[in-house]
Amino acid sequence: MGRAHEVRAASMAKTAAMKSSKYAKWGKEIFQAAKAGVPDPEMNQGLKRTIERAKKDQCPADVIKRAIAKAQGVASGASKEKVYEGYGSGNVAVIVECLTDNDNRTFTEVRTAFNKTGGTLGSSVSYMFNRKAEFVFEGMSEDEAMEAMMAGDCDFEDMHTDEDGFVTIYAQAGDFEAIKNALLTAKPDMEFEECGVNLIPTTYVDLDADHEAKFKRLLALLREYDDVQEIYHNANITEDEEE
Repeated sequence: MGRAHEVRAASMAKTAAMKSSKYAKWGKEIFQAAKAGVPDPEMNQGLKRTIERAKKDQCPADVIKRAIAKAQGVASGASKEKVYEGYGSGNVAVIVECLTDNDNRTFTEVRTAFNKTGGTLGSSVSYMFNRKAEFVFEGMSEDEAMEAMMAGDCDFEDMHTDEDGFVTIYAQAGDFEAIKNALLTAKPDMEFEECGVNLIPTTYVDLDADHEAKFKRLLALLREYDDVQEIYHNANITEDEEE
């Protein structure tokens, strides 16, 4: 169909991938807000506020509903959280957090992904990570963020600005809601690139081209599974490269 068609198709695919990534981030933030309290926005002001911000960012209603339904499933005991640990190609430490109503199905899917890409499942790697509250955003300087957190009487562990102008804040997991509320109070229209309680690696692994290709394949396979909620790893590759 010609080069023009290929360019349009590639552009559409890139746009779709960007939207999918954005919606996935909103789904994660809504799920965490719902799980942290009651999975009902009328009884959980943090959840209600997150949903309002997601809608403003044109997040589809079905993404919002699925995230709340997952949190309701956990609250009711219909679904449970499972965590799998292992090594990907190149000796990359990987932790996969899942939400499932069928342990056997989920384990088989995760194990298959590791086996197909030269990884091994079953080794404990959690000691290489620390669970931290993580915020990544732009549109507010470090000084402004510091003032907001001081006004909210919040504690944090580290804050820095990268070369693209994004500010990153790390804090204890228990301080997540306080910092989030403080930042949003200072700037109600704040849009986070990352906002959640995540596992942060203590060290990172560099990969050669072959191991990186296999590891990217592992990430792609895991992301195809509905039960997989989060994937944490210590590979030294950028998010753009992962996608």
